[in-house]
Amino acid sequence: MPYRPATLLILATCLCLFTTTAQAEKPNLIYIMVDDLGYGDLGCYGQQRIKTPSLDKMAAEGLKFTDHYAGSTVCAPSRCVLMTGVHTGHALVRGNREVKPMGQWPLPENTTTVARLLKRAGYATALIGKWGLGGPDSSGHPNNQGFNHFFGYLCQRHAHNFYPEFLFRNSDRVPLDNTVANPRPDGAGVAVKRNDYSHDLCAAEALEFVERNKDKPFFLYLALTIPHANNEAGGKGMEVPSLGDYADLDWPEPQKGHAAMISRMDADVGRLLAKLDELGIDERTLVLFTSDNGPHREGGNNPDFNNSNGPLRGIKRDLYEGGIRVPLVARWPGHIEPGTQTGHASAFWDFLPTACDLVGIEAPNSIDGVSYLPTLLGKEDQAAHDYLYWEFGRKQAVRQGDWKAVRQSPDGKIELYNLAADLGETKNVAAEQPAIVAKMAALMKAAHVESELFPLTPAGR
Repeated sequence: MPYRPATLLILATCLCLFTTTAQAEKPNLIYIMVDDLGYGDLGCYGQQRIKTPSLDKMAAEGLKFTDHYAGSTVCAPSRCVLMTGVHTGHALVRGNREVKPMGQWPLPENTTTVARLLKRAGYATALIGKWGLGGPDSSGHPNNQGFNHFFGYLCQRHAHNFYPEFLFRNSDRVPLDNTVANPRPDGAGVAVKRNDYSHDLCAAEALEFVERNKDKPFFLYLALTIPHANNEAGGKGMEVPSLGDYADLDWPEPQKGHAAMISRMDADVGRLLAKLDELGIDERTLVLFTSDNGPHREGGNNPDFNNSNGPLRGIKRDLYEGGIRVPLVARWPGHIEPGTQTGHASAFWDFLPTACDLVGIEAPNSIDGVSYLPTLLGKEDQAAHDYLYWEFGRKQAVRQGDWKAVRQSPDGKIELYNLAADLGETKNVAAEQPAIVAKMAALMKAAHVESELFPLTPAGR
C-alpha cells in the first residue's frame, strides 16, 4: 500500500527532529587563547597579586595541565601549529614574517586546518580576535581556512594597538570610534579619541556568536589580544580603559596596566562561561583556555615584578620553559572531573587531533599531534609523545621524558636539564650526560625539515 501524504509528512518531521537532535548532541568547542600570558600569571598557577577569579573557578570546576606547551615562543608560528597540528620542525610558518601591505606570511589555500575539518563535520566555525596567518585578500584569510565567521585583527602588528581605527568582520573593515594623534607639519594635531577598546568588542562578539549558534554545534576560536603590549612607536604600553583594583597600588604604571588587562580578560571569560550556563549548553561545551607563548618584556612591562613566569626560566622568544610552557585549563561539566590536575606532556599540535577525536572524525595522518581527549575524560589509555620539539630562528629545543635540551644555534653546544629535579633549568648537566646529549642531538636532527622561508641554518652553511 503506498504511503499517504500525511504519513510522508510524519516521516519527514521525524527525520528532521532526529537530525536536529543528533546535531545538537555534538559537543561544542571553545578554544580561548590569550596573548603573552605567562605560566605564573593566573591564581590557579600560583599568582599571588593579579586577580583571576573566573579562571581559578574554571580550574576548580575542571582540569589543569601542568606540562602543556605552546607551538612556539612567538605569535604567528604558535598559531600556525595550533591550526595545522604539526610542530615548528614541519610547520610552514616558523616565525613572525610580515607581508606588505598588511599581515604575516599566509597559509596556502590547500592547508588542512582544524577549522576546515570541523566545518566539514557540520560545525559553525568562528575566529574572533587575532589571526596573524594571512592578511586581506590572501589565501590565509580566516574565511579561506575554514572559518565561517571572522571578527578582529588579520595582522599582528595592527593588533598591537588596542584602540585601532578599524577591525575586520570577514573581509569588511569595520570603522571604530578611535583616532590616533597625527601632528601636521604646521604643528597642529588631531584630537585623540579612544572609545572602542578592541578587546571589549571581541568579547561581546564572542557572546553574540554563542547566542546565535546555541542550537547547533559550533567551534569558537577566541584569540584574545590581552595582555600583549602596544610596543609600537608612540604606543601607550599596556593599554586598558581602567586600572580597576590596581589603580591606587604603589606599582609602576605598566605593571598596573598589565594586571588590569589580565583581570579584565578574566572577567570576560567568566561572562562567556555564564552565557553557556544561561543557554543550557554548559554540559555539551568543552572550553579550553591557554596562552600563545610566555610573558613579554615590552611596553614597559617587567615579567619579574609579579612573577609572570612562575618557577620557570625565560620569557617570550626563549625556548627555555618560561618561553613555551603555558597554562591549559579545560572545563566540560559532566565529562571532566572537577578540581583535577594532569602532568601529561602535551602541546599545541595536539589540539587538532583532540578536536577530531572529540567530534568523531578522523585526523590527518601527516600531523605530529596526539589527542589528549583521554586525559580530559580521565581515561587511562592516553598515548604519550616520544618527544616534543621546537625551533625558532636558529634556536632548537626538545623534551623527552624529564630531559630538556636547548641549543642556541645548530652549530652550538647543547644545554641539558632534568626538569624533574630542576624545573627552573638552572643547572646544565650536559657534561655529565654525554649519551643523553647525543640522543637529544639526534632528535633535533630528525624533527627538523629545512624551510626556505624560515631556514634554521643560514644559506651557504
